[in-house]
Amino acid sequence: MQWIYTFVLFSFLNSSPKNTMSFYNFKMNGIEGKEISFDAFKGKKVLIVNVASECGYTPQYEDLQNLHEAYGDKIAVLGFPANNFGGQEPGTNLAIQQFCSAKFGVEFQMFEKISVVGTNRHPLYAWLERETGKVPNWNFCKYLIDEQGKVKAFFPSSVNPMDEVITGDL
Repeated sequence: MQWIYTFVLFSFLNSSPKNTMSFYNFKMNGIEGKEISFDAFKGKKVLIVNVASECGYTPQYEDLQNLHEAYGDKIAVLGFPANNFGGQEPGTNLAIQQFCSAKFGVEFQMFEKISVVGTNRHPLYAWLERETGKVPNWNFCKYLIDEQGKVKAFFPSSVNPMDEVITGDL
């Protein structure tokens, strides 16, 4: 019986506090206004992208859609409109949704417009910064989340969504 107490005490002393916040704890509204729980993405990689409709990188919407079509069974592409850089996403959620659909045929999951930097940034982006030490410095920065909900990589705007650094492990 004493070995049970020793085992329990040893286990307790060797346990370290764990960060209880994970990618799967987040819930956000899709661009159409319906709440989406991120635990729906368990078992897939996830590419998180802060997007804008009036940016030099806006054509990346096409390759984000290509990534979604080619690898959608292995990776979820999540677009987060933000007006933080150069005022390049001035539209409403409806205007953004219509633009993305008409111009690029976007079918991957888009979310309501948020702030990705500064004091008003969304808690998701605060968590991404804590996990990586990286903050978006322009539109179309990307975070790759692995199948266990851990941040695997950060990519600047210049990295195309179909680049092998993203698709190589799919």
